[in-house]
Amino acid sequence: MSIIGTMDVGEPLSLHQRILSDISERILSGAWAPGHRIPFEHELTAEYKCSRMTVNKALSQLAKAGLIERRRRTGSFVRRPQSQAAVLEIHDIRIEVEALGLPYRYERVARHKRRSSAEDRALLELDAAGPVLALECRHFAGKRPFAHERRLINLAAVAEAANEEFHAVAPGPWLIARVPWSAAEHRIRAVAADRHIAAALDIEAGAPCLVVERRTWSAEHPVTHVRFTYAAESHTLVARFTPSQG
Repeated sequence: MSIIGTMDVGEPLSLHQRILSDISERILSGAWAPGHRIPFEHELTAEYKCSRMTVNKALSQLAKAGLIERRRRTGSFVRRPQSQAAVLEIHDIRIEVEALGLPYRYERVARHKRRSSAEDRALLELDAAGPVLALECRHFAGKRPFAHERRLINLAAVAEAANEEFHAVAPGPWLIARVPWSAAEHRIRAVAADRHIAAALDIEAGAPCLVVERRTWSAEHPVTHVRFTYAAESHTLVARFTPSQG
């Protein structure tokens, strides 16, 4: 996964994007472990034969995406990953937005009912093909987009979702109100906005984003897979720990 996002085939990378790509690939592949020192700015300037401003822009973007930590005088280091406990709670985005003191608005962008593809089955961890509902939504905080949502619902587990248009209510709270979930899996990662996400969130293509992916089950039956994408500067994950949690 590269933080530069999806590029058109044949589209050359700028120096800024090359630096982002190279460093993020080393971090996300595990080649550079948490705590590893990133080469100093003057070293990167020499390696890529570019200006210090270009290097600083790339490092600033990596820091905003949560991949590195910049320390005055000592340099930049691979950031230690946040605990999964930070996202273990299943949130209603409306509550998140209203907690900021902003009015919440929801928009359904697309809705498609179809037979599951191989990719759908992998995302939902389904053993066999079956009907699914694919949704694309946007959540707003005030006048600005707050989160982009892509969701798959397993209609074999939640048949009534096939008749719901999801114009008035977001699929997350709709599911929570109807399906008792028994297990959930969360994954978080930093990405760069591709053109579609950039347009949906009203940000620049290549801007750092935080992606939260979640799968939920009910009595061992896959229910839904959802991918929320947030502009990195507008979203923070917070966890609180007690000594018993290590």
